[in-house]
Amino acid sequence: MRSRIRRILSITLAAGMLSLGALAPASAAAEKTMVIGDTTFNAENWEETVDPHRTYNGWPCIRYGIGETLVHYTDTMELEPWLALSWENDGALTWTITLRDDVAFSNGRKMDGEAVAQCLRHLIENHDRAPGDTKITDITADGQVLTLTTSEPNPALMNYLGDPYGCIIDVDGSDFENGIVIGTGPYVVADMVTDDHLTLIPNKNYWNGTPKLDKLTIRTISNGDTLSAALQSGDIDAAYGMAYEAYPSFENGRYQFSGIQTSRVFMASMNMTSPILQDPAVRKAIAMGINKEGFVSVLLDGHGVVANGAFPDGFSTFGGEHVTAEGYDPDGARAVLEEAGWVDADGDGIREKDGVRLVIRWLTYPSRQELPLLAESTHASLRDIGIDVDINNTANRRQFLADMGSWDIYASALVTAPSGDPQYFFTTSCLPGMSYNFGAYENDSVTELINRLSTEFDPQKRSEIAIELQQAILDDNAFIFCSFLEMNMISKANVTGYTAHACDYYQVTAELDIN
Repeated sequence: MRSRIRRILSITLAAGMLSLGALAPASAAAEKTMVIGDTTFNAENWEETVDPHRTYNGWPCIRYGIGETLVHYTDTMELEPWLALSWENDGALTWTITLRDDVAFSNGRKMDGEAVAQCLRHLIENHDRAPGDTKITDITADGQVLTLTTSEPNPALMNYLGDPYGCIIDVDGSDFENGIVIGTGPYVVADMVTDDHLTLIPNKNYWNGTPKLDKLTIRTISNGDTLSAALQSGDIDAAYGMAYEAYPSFENGRYQFSGIQTSRVFMASMNMTSPILQDPAVRKAIAMGINKEGFVSVLLDGHGVVANGAFPDGFSTFGGEHVTAEGYDPDGARAVLEEAGWVDADGDGIREKDGVRLVIRWLTYPSRQELPLLAESTHASLRDIGIDVDINNTANRRQFLADMGSWDIYASALVTAPSGDPQYFFTTSCLPGMSYNFGAYENDSVTELINRLSTEFDPQKRSEIAIELQQAILDDNAFIFCSFLEMNMISKANVTGYTAHACDYYQVTAELDIN
C-alpha cells in the first residue's frame, strides 16, 4: 500500500508562485469562506495532488477550479471552446488550434502559444496515458496559434485534450515535487494536505469573471456517515459523494440538490487470468445472476439508472440501447452452470466442479458509497444461484490489483466517456496492457476494431464501430455494466453556483458563492 502522502505548501513571495495581487487579503470583516466535503480527494482514488500530469490528479485540478482545458464539455457532452477559440484538422495528421488572447495564469504569466506548447510537451513526457491517447509527436507555436502533429490520424484528439490531464498549467511556475500547479482557473492553491484538505484562494488574474469567495476549503471526508453529519452540523457548506440513504435528512428546505445523470458506471471487470473465470459458463452465469434492477431500486433507492452497455441509453448515437446484455435470469444462470458441470454435490448451497468450490473473490473499495452496496447485492443474488462471493472491500485496492492471483472480479466506478467520445473507454479498458484493463482482457477482433475506431473520422462510422465493440465485450462477458451514477451534489440553501455536470468536472467556478 502506498504510504500516505502528506504535503503542505507555504506560500511566500520568494517562491515566485503567486503574484502580489493574488496574496492581497480581503478585510477580516468581509471575508467570505466556504467548505466543501468530498469523498474522492484522496490517494485511494489516485487523487493525491492537483498536478494534472500525474496519473488521475487532473480531476481535482479541474474540479476545484485550479486548471482549465482547451475545450469545455456541455451537459450533452459536446465540445465547445474554452481556452481555445477554435481548432481544425487537415484530414490527416495536423491540427491547428487558435488560443484566446486574454488569458493569464494565476501568477500573471500570459497564456500564449509557447506556454501552452511547453505544457503539452511536459504532459506527453510525464503522463502515463496522454502519449497513447493524443499520439502527439510535434508541437509548435506562433503567437496564439498552436500546431500539433500526430503519429497517425486521431479524430478524438480534441476530446482527449478536454480530459482533466489536459489542464493548461504554467510549467515554469509549478511545483511538481509537491504536486502544486499554476493554472488559469478562478482559484489558486494556498495549502494542501493529501487525504485531509485543500485550501484555495482567489486568482486575482482570472480572465473570466471575479471569484466570489475569499477562501474555499475542500475537506476529504471518505466516510458517508461522517460526511452527512458534517453537513447537518454546519461544519461544511456543501457535499460531494453523499450516501443515498442520507438524502432524506436534507430534503427539508434548508438544503438544495443539483443532480444529473453521468456516464460514471458501476461495473465489474472479470479477471481473465483467474482459472474459474476462464470458464465462459461461469462468466455468463454471473452476468445473468446480478440483479441490476434490484440494486438500483432497493439499495440505491432509485438514485441511478440500470446499465445495459458501456454508455448510458440515449448517449449520443452509441448508447446502451443499441446493444444486448445478459438480463437478470437466475433460472437460466442455474441451467448454464449445471450444463457446464458446476453442481452442488454436498448440498451446502455452493456449487463445485472437479473438487473446486465456486467461490468468487470480489474486490472493491469504499470511497464510492455505491460499490459496497453493489457487493452486498451481488453476494445475495449470486448465492441464490450457487455461487459464493468473498468480498474484499478495501481502500488498499491497488495492492490487490497488482496481485492478479488475489481476486476474481474487480468492481469499480468508471467514467466511460469523460471526453464525450467512445474511444476513451475502449482504449483504456479493453486493450492489453492499458491502465484500466485490470482483468487482462484480450480479444484480437476487439483490438482490431479499436484500432479502426482510433483512426476513423466519420461520426456515423465511429458510432457503428463503438456499438460493435460494446456487443463484442458483452458477448465475452468480460465486463458487467450494472448502473450509471445519478450524481447529486448537496449544499446549504444559501450556496449558489454549486452545479453538477454530466462530465463530473467543473465543480468549482467563479460563480460559486455563499450568502
